[in-house]
Amino acid sequence: MEHLELFFKSIFIDNMVFATFLGMCSYLAVSKKVSTAVGLGAAVIFVLAVTVPVNWLLDQYILKEGALVWLGEEYAGYDLSFLSFIMFIATIATMVQLVEIVVEKFSPALYNSLGIFLPLIAVNCAILGGSLFMQSREIPSLGLALNYGISSGIGWFLAIIAIAAIREKIRYSNVPAPLRGLGITFIITGLMAIGFMSFGGMLTGGDEGNKKPETEQTTVKTDEEKKVDEPQKDIDNNTTALNQQ
Repeated sequence: MEHLELFFKSIFIDNMVFATFLGMCSYLAVSKKVSTAVGLGAAVIFVLAVTVPVNWLLDQYILKEGALVWLGEEYAGYDLSFLSFIMFIATIATMVQLVEIVVEKFSPALYNSLGIFLPLIAVNCAILGGSLFMQSREIPSLGLALNYGISSGIGWFLAIIAIAAIREKIRYSNVPAPLRGLGITFIITGLMAIGFMSFGGMLTGGDEGNKKPETEQTTVKTDEEKKVDEPQKDIDNNTTALNQQ
C-alpha cells in the first residue's frame, strides 16, 4: 500500500512539472512534437530511475551524519552532507552521459532532434529535484527510492507528452496573435496544473470517512448524557415548586 500510494502521489499530486514547475526549460523547448517528447521523456524516466536509488545509497551510507559508522565507531561522528550536491550531480552526469551514448548509437534521428537538450538533462532541475526530494522526505528504503524515481519520471513524461500533443493540435487553431507560441503554452500549462491539483483528493478522501464514526459516537454519548440528566432536572424542578409553595 505504501508503494502504491507513493506511486500515484508522485505522478499526479506531486508532479514535477505541474506541482513544483521543475524541468520547465526542456518541457517547453522539446514539446513541439510528440515523437521528440516521447524520446526525452523516456530518457528522463531512465535517469531518475537510476540516479534516485543510487543517490539514496550514497546518502544513507556516505553522506548523512553517522552514515560512515559501517567503517568503524571512530567514523560515527562524521557528517558529509555538505557534499550532497556534488555527489548527486556527479551521479546524474554519469547516467546522462550513458544515455547520450546509447541514444546516439541506436537512434541518431532522435539524438539529432533532441539536440543540446539531451546532455542538458544533467542540469535539469527535475532530475536533481528528484534526489533532493528523496533526501528531504527521508524515504526509508531502497525500494521506495526506486519507486519514487520511476514514478516521478513517469509524471514528467506524462506532462511533456500531454503538452506536446496539445501544441500539435493548436498549431492549426486560430490562436490570438499575442498568445501564439509560448504564451498559449504557459496558459495551457497553468490550466493543466489546476486539473492535476484535483487529484489531491485521491489520498485525502479516506480521512473524512474515518471521522464519521467519531462524530456518531460523540452524538450517542451526548444523547446518553441527556437521558441521564433529564431525571435530575425533574427532581430539581419539583424541589423548586415545593419551596415556592
